[in-house]
Amino acid sequence: MTSTVPALGTRTAEGSALQAVLLDMDGTLVDTEGFWWDVEAEVFAGLGHTLDDSWRHVVVGGPMSRSAGFLIEATGADITLAELSVLLNEGFERRIGHDLPLMPGAARLLAELVAHEIPTALVSASHRRIIDRVLTSLGPQHFALTVAGDEVSRTKPHPDPYLFATAGLGVDPTRCAVVEDTATGVAAAEAAGCHVVAVPSVAPIAPARRRTVVSSLEQVDLTFLRGLMPLE
Repeated sequence: MTSTVPALGTRTAEGSALQAVLLDMDGTLVDTEGFWWDVEAEVFAGLGHTLDDSWRHVVVGGPMSRSAGFLIEATGADITLAELSVLLNEGFERRIGHDLPLMPGAARLLAELVAHEIPTALVSASHRRIIDRVLTSLGPQHFALTVAGDEVSRTKPHPDPYLFATAGLGVDPTRCAVVEDTATGVAAAEAAGCHVVAVPSVAPIAPARRRTVVSSLEQVDLTFLRGLMPLE
């Protein structure tokens, strides 16, 4: 599956300043952040190394190149970044199987956005092969566009994935709401100019200008997201 880009000028809810909703995947919609850490620990155990649990906060939410590179340097493991990336992706695919646990509130939010014809994109640092597997649980019909980390020249924390998504949807980033669970994803969305809802999964995230922090996706609905936009 490749990214799908609808025609410019996609219809939004009448009278709303909210033009689109952009959603992170791991830890935001699906409860998989722990899966990644488990796979990383398993792979490095096979290489003769034990991961320090404090490193989890360093690698969460980042692109694989950064996370894997950090773990290689921290452990001194005799493996290349390319070799490790293959092992991690393969291990994650085995672990997720066909059915994934969705985060509380995820299914309800996705259904609400579709029902109100709000353009919605999935924007992840995970590779395309992983996204396509996860979409079988999330439902590809919920997204007008999906963006994978290996489809942009610079992934999160750079703004490129979110700018790519907003350009594909034909919307203004400043009129978009992004839902993220990590500081890395939040940084990417804010650098793109979006309004951010942070739902921390592993490490805490502080509130800030154009950033609202909630404890669960169950607190987020369309009315809440529309309320993030400034009055026109």
